Amino acid sequence: MTAFDLGPAILFCPADRPERFRTALERADAVILDLEDAVLPAAKAAARANVIAADIDPERVIVRVNAPDSEHFPSDLEAVARTGFRTVMVAKTEDAESLSAFDERFSLIALCETARGIHAADRIAAHPLVSAMMWGAEDLVASLGGTSSRNSAGGYRDVARYARSRVLLESGAHGKAAIDAVHIDLDDVAGLESEAVDAAASGFRATACIHPNQVAIIRAAYRPDEETVAWARAVLAAADDERGVFRFEGRMVDEPVLRHARSVVGRAD
Repeated sequence: MTAFDLGPAILFCPADRPERFRTALERADAVILDLEDAVLPAAKAAARANVIAADIDPERVIVRVNAPDSEHFPSDLEAVARTGFRTVMVAKTEDAESLSAFDERFSLIALCETARGIHAADRIAAHPLVSAMMWGAEDLVASLGGTSSRNSAGGYRDVARYARSRVLLESGAHGKAAIDAVHIDLDDVAGLESEAVDAAASGFRATACIHPNQVAIIRAAYRPDEETVAWARAVLAAADDERGVFRFEGRMVDEPVLRHARSVVGRAD
């Protein structure tokens, strides 16, 4: 079982804050114990020890390790191997070859958050150990020498929108799940809701978040409303008596529409 099978709201939790582990897991569908950006270099050894000692459901836990080319990666990998946690998010994944450090015990979530990572997204998605991909906006723009992933209106700049779309498309092309990036403005509830609604409608399987208060908003965004669910069930029922393309409630229905309906019912169940 991997993160995207567990529900849409995946919550980051700093691995140097073990007192938060259990609460984070109770609040979200899955938790990411973060050994990377959320932990200062001086605290990384203690954070690894916390991950090793963590007594929480391994089926709902992801461990984010530092980038494969970082000095911290070997120690991260050694620590994770001593645990029952087998879903690993690899920060700043930039090429498929860097994932060879893992064996078949692990299910990988490749975090493409640099220009090189986005460029290699097709090859990364094809890696047999990769079960999902995620993208990141701020590190991406920083890797390009930029200063902000968002424009003055609060929306993503074109380069970030491209990266988001590429990760989603390459994930889908290789049968992998896609996880949408975090919304870092904690006070922007409307913005988070809009992006999560768009993520669900576009085909993302989950959205990562950085605060427990964001969980309910994400869950609601991924949950289809009753009217949409009723329509989906009705059109699927009607299809049982039809052959090929047919008309339903004034709309042409073919196989792509039926796939949309199946997706709606799947998210509702």
